[in-house]
Amino acid sequence: MRELTVTSLHGRAPWHPARWRGLPAGQPPGWPYDDRLRQAHAQLAARSALVTAEEVLTLRRRLAEVAYGRGMVIQMGDCAEPFAPATPAGIGRTLELFRDVSRVVGERLALPVLTVGRIAGQFAKPRSSPTEEVDGVRMPAFRGFLVNDMAPDATARRPDPRRMLWGYEHAARTLFLLRRAADEGLPMRGHWGDGLPALWTSHESLVLDYEEPLTRWDAEAQGWVLTSTHLPWTGERTRHPDGAHVRFLAGLLNPVGCKVGPGMSPEEVVRLAATLDPERRPGRLVLISRMGADRIEDRLTPLVEAVRAAGHAAVWLCDPMHGNTVRAATGHKTRHMRAVVAESEAFVRAVCRGGARPGGLHLESTAEPVTECVGGRCGISENDLPFAYRSACDPRLNADQTMETVERFAEQLARI
Repeated sequence: MRELTVTSLHGRAPWHPARWRGLPAGQPPGWPYDDRLRQAHAQLAARSALVTAEEVLTLRRRLAEVAYGRGMVIQMGDCAEPFAPATPAGIGRTLELFRDVSRVVGERLALPVLTVGRIAGQFAKPRSSPTEEVDGVRMPAFRGFLVNDMAPDATARRPDPRRMLWGYEHAARTLFLLRRAADEGLPMRGHWGDGLPALWTSHESLVLDYEEPLTRWDAEAQGWVLTSTHLPWTGERTRHPDGAHVRFLAGLLNPVGCKVGPGMSPEEVVRLAATLDPERRPGRLVLISRMGADRIEDRLTPLVEAVRAAGHAAVWLCDPMHGNTVRAATGHKTRHMRAVVAESEAFVRAVCRGGARPGGLHLESTAEPVTECVGGRCGISENDLPFAYRSACDPRLNADQTMETVERFAEQLARI
C-alpha cells in the first residue's frame, strides 16, 4: 500500500489497515500464522478491488437519504454463503426475490428502496464455541467457508488460510454476474445510477486477515476503502469499541454497520457510535437491532433515544432472525414466523418512540424453496424441516416467508 499511516477519520490516532493486529480480536479463525497465511495475504493484496470508492460513496449518499426518512433498506441473503459456483440462473432468482420485495415496500410506502445483499462475501460466521460435537466426536466448529469446511471430519474442519483466496474468486464471480445483470437492465426499484451492480453487497467483516489486504487507499477520495464489499458490518460478539473489528471499521470510508443486541446499554451504544461515526455524518452508520421478539419493546427505545441525543443520524434496521432462534423437536435450529413478524412490527413502534425513523429490514433468506423456518402462510411445520433444510448454519426464510415478513413490516410502517 502507498502509505504506512494516515490520519484517521476521527482525527484521534493514525490509522492503517494493519493496525487492528495490536488490538484484541474476538472470534479468531484459528489458523497458524505461517507461510500459507503470509502467501494468501500477499496474493489478496495483489488482486483487483471487488468494489470501487465511487460505489462506496454513492451508497453512503443513498443511506443518508434513508437516515432522513426518504428511503428504505432491504438487506437479505444467506446466513453462511456457500462456495458453490454462482450462476446466472441463481443470481436471477435472487434478483427476482429482491424485485418482488422492493416493489411491495416501494409501492406501499411510496419510497425508493435500497436493496443490499448478504452476498459476494458472507463467507464467515461467528460461533458461540470454538468446538462442537458431531456424532460423538469433538472437532473445530464450522466458521464459514472462508475459514473451514462444514463436512463433519477433523481434516475438513481444520482452518485453512488458502480458503480466503477461494472466497475472493467466488465473490468476484458473483459480482461479475451482478454487474452484468445491471448492464442488462435488471437493477432494483430505487437503485439509482448507471454502472452499479444490481445489488449492493454486504457481509460481516469477521476475518480481518481477509479484509486487510483488500483495503486500498483511494487518492481521489483521500481515504481508505474496503474493496471486498460495499457495506461491512460487525456482529454482536465483536462490537467492543476498543476491539480489533470496530477499530478496523472506524478507519474506512465505507458505510459501516453494527449489530445491536439486548445486552447493550445506552452508554455502550453511544460510545460505539462515537467510534464508528465521530463526524456524525448521515449515511455513515447503520445500526442493526437483533433483540428477540420478547425483549425489543423494552430494550430498543432507550438505545434509539441515546444515539439520537448524541447527534448521530443512524440508519436503524431490524434483524428479526437472530434473537428468535430455537431448537425444534427434530433437532434442527429454526425460527418461528410469528416471532419474526412480531419483532419486525415491534421494531417499528420502538424506533418511532425513540424519535427516529425505521430504516428497513435485515433478513436471512433465500429464493430457494427451503423448509428451515416454521409457520407463515406456506404452513411449514416442525415436522417439515428435514425435507429441504439446506442451510450451512442458521435457518433462512424461504421466498414466501420473506414476502410475508416484508408485507407485514410495510403495513406496520404505513400506519405511523
